[in-house]
Amino acid sequence: MGKYENLAKDIVRNVGGKENVSSLTHCITRLRFKLKDESKANDEVLKDMEGVVTVMKSGGQYQVVIGNHVPEVYADVMPLLGLEEGEASQEDEGDEKSKNLFNRMIDVISGIFQPILGIMAACGMVKGFNALFVALGLYTDTCGGYLILNAIGDGLFTFMPVFLGYTAAKKFNMKPMLGLVIGAIMCYPSIQNSALSAGGEALYTLFQGTMFESQVYTDFFGIPLIAMDYTGTVVPVIFVVYFASKCEKLFQKFIPDLVKFFFVPMLTLLVAIPAGLLIIGPLATFGSTLIAEGVMAVRNFSPLLAGGIVGLFWQILVIFGLHWGFIPVYINNIMTNGFDNVMMPFFACTFATSAVVLAIFCKTKNRHLKEMALPNFISGIFGVTEPAIYGILLPLKKPFIISCVAGGIGGAFYGAFNFRKFMVGGMGIFELPAMIEPDGSWGNFIVALAGIGITMVIAFAATMILYKDKKEEAVEVQDGEETLKQVSEPEAAVQEKEEKQESLFVQTEIASPMKGKVLKLESIKDDAFASAVLGKGAAVLPEEGKVYAPADGVISTLFPTLHALGMETDEGVELLIHIGLDTVQLNGEGFEAKVSQGDRVKKGQLLVTFDKEFIESKGYCMETPVIVTNTDDFLEVVEIGEGETVPGDGLLKVLK
Repeated sequence: MGKYENLAKDIVRNVGGKENVSSLTHCITRLRFKLKDESKANDEVLKDMEGVVTVMKSGGQYQVVIGNHVPEVYADVMPLLGLEEGEASQEDEGDEKSKNLFNRMIDVISGIFQPILGIMAACGMVKGFNALFVALGLYTDTCGGYLILNAIGDGLFTFMPVFLGYTAAKKFNMKPMLGLVIGAIMCYPSIQNSALSAGGEALYTLFQGTMFESQVYTDFFGIPLIAMDYTGTVVPVIFVVYFASKCEKLFQKFIPDLVKFFFVPMLTLLVAIPAGLLIIGPLATFGSTLIAEGVMAVRNFSPLLAGGIVGLFWQILVIFGLHWGFIPVYINNIMTNGFDNVMMPFFACTFATSAVVLAIFCKTKNRHLKEMALPNFISGIFGVTEPAIYGILLPLKKPFIISCVAGGIGGAFYGAFNFRKFMVGGMGIFELPAMIEPDGSWGNFIVALAGIGITMVIAFAATMILYKDKKEEAVEVQDGEETLKQVSEPEAAVQEKEEKQESLFVQTEIASPMKGKVLKLESIKDDAFASAVLGKGAAVLPEEGKVYAPADGVISTLFPTLHALGMETDEGVELLIHIGLDTVQLNGEGFEAKVSQGDRVKKGQLLVTFDKEFIESKGYCMETPVIVTNTDDFLEVVEIGEGETVPGDGLLKVLK
């Protein structure tokens, strides 16, 4: 396990445990769970957890937004689930059928493309920079250096069916190596249309006079083979693998166990590949062509309007994870037409978000907001905007609206000037080399820079004019009485006054309920308490078996097993005192209550006695957490006790 082990355990626990997880993938910023029952997940606990930005439910997925370090968290979560990467539980297929078609589509698309997104971006960046350096005259496109760098950039995209065959097989619960083989077969040189057409005259032509006109150069035992160039394609291999997954499941039912090991994959390939090359592949390719033509027709109606719509709504799609539904369209356009100018107006949104965050950084006097803004600006410039959207823009509301409007204006500009991207890959500023036209001209690249400039200036200026730090209410204590004081200064000014005037705080002290040794909460042997998921506090290792009231208040909860009790103090602090760890299993043996639920108690009053030696003899740890369960209602909960303690000594300070 890595450095996010505790966070991983907390996440798994609060999504309903590993038994509730069908599968898990991740993208750039999110853990994407498929849960058997989403009602078992603790949404609010997860949202409030340190290390989690927010929680989203979309496309049939339960998405826990982490940030840029999500791969490390993912690596620590997976061993806790007992799943291999991309693996789904046996119940998953049945769960899929209960979801609506749209959710299933988004889930399938994201599951297939997410695993290769990072490597696609990396290869695209190498290819883009290679083109940039040639355009700048640093070397020629005939030298060996260019050739090797181009191989790095082109390798994945040339053999795209191989990679998608693997990820699609995992998504459709087929043996991944079988999907890999199907992708390799579809890239086999001799069956590509370019190779067959170079070998001689066509036997005849099908669909003559239509956009699907195809020349036939060979057949499969008398059945005409409509040859296609499958290298670099996206859609055909996904459909072929899906068909093959159904074949594999069918053969698994009927082939004897003795020969399943090799007969099932052999029969699957013998059925799926001819069907794929003769029927599924051509139909999928025709469908890809129709999609490309259709989206181009929509865009050609009004390029400016189409670009504006994409730019305006792209971040809203990102919030719900629905942007994945458009990724295949974007890739398909580049593979089919050699460029994409339909989805590319979303490029403006990255820089709209970054500019808004930069303006907030420049204008706000809130130190916490300033600390968040700068790294989120840098992240946005590099193409990852989710941390800024969830962490800053959405909570502040108005800046998010500004970023959407600025993105729409930038998108409209890109649409009007036919802005295009010529290769897949790269994110943020690293996408720019992919904007250089294949002939080396700079016109499209200049449009890219102009769009960035227009979008960022509008977003920055609008935020500087329209955004204001929120006003705060602070509590002032005079002569022992609390009064509300309206603070009109920006939040940072209030914070400065708070540092200088302790009278702005209402402080409540929680005493130690036991004699013993004070422990840091994070050091105890129970992850739920140690991670502070249940609330902040401290723990005591008792020396004697008595629990005293740590403050004046009411016993709100007395568990039947007497191992724990809750109380609400007169100041509104909700406390949980848990005597030992896992001691609920004793069913009350060794415990005796001196109060009842609902009783009013005074600080120092005896609440519960317990037989410490008996409990320890049963193998239970006596570390006793004392936590503030409504921590979020207060400014801070601070540990003040240390070392040896007796009842009445200060243990916690609660700041209001």
